[in-house]
Amino acid sequence: MPGDFALTNLTNHFLIAMPGLQDAVFARSVVYVCEHNERGALGLVINKPSDIDLRQLFEKVDLPLHRDDLSAAPVFQGGPVQTERGFVLHEPTFSAADQPGDPVYASTMVIPGGLEMTTSKDVLEAMSTGAGPRRVLVSLGYSAWGEGQLESELSDNAWLTVAANSSVIFDTPVAERYDRALKLLGVEAWMLSPDVGHA
Repeated sequence: MPGDFALTNLTNHFLIAMPGLQDAVFARSVVYVCEHNERGALGLVINKPSDIDLRQLFEKVDLPLHRDDLSAAPVFQGGPVQTERGFVLHEPTFSAADQPGDPVYASTMVIPGGLEMTTSKDVLEAMSTGAGPRRVLVSLGYSAWGEGQLESELSDNAWLTVAANSSVIFDTPVAERYDRALKLLGVEAWMLSPDVGHA
């Protein structure tokens, strides 16, 4: 029953699409959940690159990019909502006082036990000068579920869930992220039935 998921907080978890999920946006996707509460959920797809890289994105917002480590990195399709807006998923950053939970940037969501997600342009400005967070994933758009919607999809076996691992996001080649996320559960893709729903 969907109510069984009411106590399950999937913040800082991966949603891994089951093979039967044929939605154009979410087929074979891995979503990092930034927020999950009784009002719904918000996350970023971490394994669907768009056709532009970070250097091109920075050119579009009239900023240079003085980070050779990032210039060829893809910009990801984070989901179908607000696809013209940028979201920067990054390792936690601290102010000069190094106080955890005190974000450096103007609009940062601190994800309990996990990463940070910044939507303000100041993080891009910091990256453009060669500073900013070292490990980042930049996406256009995000994924969202309304109240009870994700729980319903979970009860329909559309997703597997597992605690997130930042090395899948930052250290794993994009093409391998789906399989690597499954391995966190001890599962291989071939073991999953493509049929969504209950037997």
